[in-house]
Amino acid sequence: MNSQRRLLLIFLLALILVKPAIAQTSRLDSMSLEQRIGQMFMVTLHGSVLPEVSRDFIQKWQPGIVVLFTSNTGTPEAITRLTNEYQQAMQDVGAVPLLIAIDQEGGVVQRLSEGFTQLPAPPIIAASPPEIAQSVGRMVAEELQAVGINMNLAPVADLDTYRDNPIIRLRTFGNDPQIAGEGVGNYVRGLQEQGVIGTLKHFPGHGETREDSHGELPVIRLDRERLESTEFEPFRLGIEAGVEAVLVSHIWFPALESEPNIPSSLSPAVVTGVLRDEMGFDGLVLTDAIDMGAVDLNFTYDVAVKRAINAGVDIISAGPSVNLELQEFMMQSLLDAVNNGEISEARINESVERILSVKERYGLMDWQPLDVNSASQRVNVEGHAAVIDELFRGGVTIAYDRNNQLPLTDDRNIAIIFLATRYQIQTECSQYNPNVRWVGVGDNPSTDEIGWAREAANWSDTTVVFTQNAYNNPEQQALVNALPQGKTVAVALFSTYDWFTFPDVSAFVATYSPMRPAVPAVCAMLFGAIPAQGRMPFVLETNRAPDS
Repeated sequence: MNSQRRLLLIFLLALILVKPAIAQTSRLDSMSLEQRIGQMFMVTLHGSVLPEVSRDFIQKWQPGIVVLFTSNTGTPEAITRLTNEYQQAMQDVGAVPLLIAIDQEGGVVQRLSEGFTQLPAPPIIAASPPEIAQSVGRMVAEELQAVGINMNLAPVADLDTYRDNPIIRLRTFGNDPQIAGEGVGNYVRGLQEQGVIGTLKHFPGHGETREDSHGELPVIRLDRERLESTEFEPFRLGIEAGVEAVLVSHIWFPALESEPNIPSSLSPAVVTGVLRDEMGFDGLVLTDAIDMGAVDLNFTYDVAVKRAINAGVDIISAGPSVNLELQEFMMQSLLDAVNNGEISEARINESVERILSVKERYGLMDWQPLDVNSASQRVNVEGHAAVIDELFRGGVTIAYDRNNQLPLTDDRNIAIIFLATRYQIQTECSQYNPNVRWVGVGDNPSTDEIGWAREAANWSDTTVVFTQNAYNNPEQQALVNALPQGKTVAVALFSTYDWFTFPDVSAFVATYSPMRPAVPAVCAMLFGAIPAQGRMPFVLETNRAPDS
């Protein structure tokens, strides 16, 4: 009897495990070739409502993904109304529900702003303990789910190895492959635990580019050993974390692709050879936007689409600047390529199976509309403020402290030089020591202000000086360098690049973001009220990589 029960339990468990695969196969078999082709495109629909012409387009071609750009966004209520319209249009014709994607990276790239949590630049996530990084991923996922978005085109897994990068700077998790990569992995875990698909970008790595791929084809001539040890590492760690999607860049890497001027997005050697075969990634592979200059200045859209699919890509990202006619042309060109034998139907099915599998695993096949009126409550900005506070308290970092200046103790004379436009600094830090000597200066300190700061520093045992993007502010640089370096603590309120303009300071502290929650966190840490938990995700001494 016991053995019979065990056999029954094993049978039932096996049935449960194979049911999604059976459902997926059944759905694939019931789809026309046109419907399968549609699943392989991420389309752009312009505007904050769904006009009839766009409705007709998505009902005809039944794309797998719709991506939201700034023209689609607004309040939580408006976005919920729009995503409901998209999904309802699919339901009305019995189509597979959509993945709805957005770039919600944080920092300089954040599509959702009105009524959503303001997110700091990503390095502070890498700097934070793992549990905090994961909680940020869950928070972002909760806000996206609240308005019907189920895919985030983030995190950026590129490394900030070239300080003058025209497109990636301030968007990455850092330039230390291990620490930045761990941050990427932890963020992915939080995002996907909460039911939103994460996307690593821009494989194999955009950090060393001197050109903007929106306008031209960048070339990165790093050797394979360097790519393996540095650029690939955050992607490896993100894949180990279970990321569902990887977006491939429009960059030519001669060390990976021998054919001249072939973007990685169109390269079988990169997509199938490196990403799939060597790194073992079997999730969704997307191209970067196909309308970017790196591709459309060198290939027609139909050729680019066919090359990408033959390279092993699952999803073509149409891009924000293409109209419906061009998007339809791309889909039709792929359909024609299958019908005339240029691309096999088996190749199409391989990608569509992956897409349907992801939608099934994330429970997207049974779409239900979201209540529009309660969208802001679901986003829960007020409740998420505590997550942002925790992020800053966990992420603020003492990069180094050569002369044991920190924490600041009451038995020392302390001077704090701060940007007077950030008066919050004096308000927050004063509560820990009322006897601090304060000097407020302008964002571009004058000669007189620098003199007052030097005088206060000469009087003090320890001087703390706050900067904000001093790396491109000569007056702030002059201010810090005028102080006695052996007893100066520099606090960079935003970019860690500030350090390169005053590398001899006794201690260097980074907040990674100028957001208001950074200030109470850094004041508490400076005066020892909270421990310094952050890890520096930048290798300061080698931040500027040699020209390639």
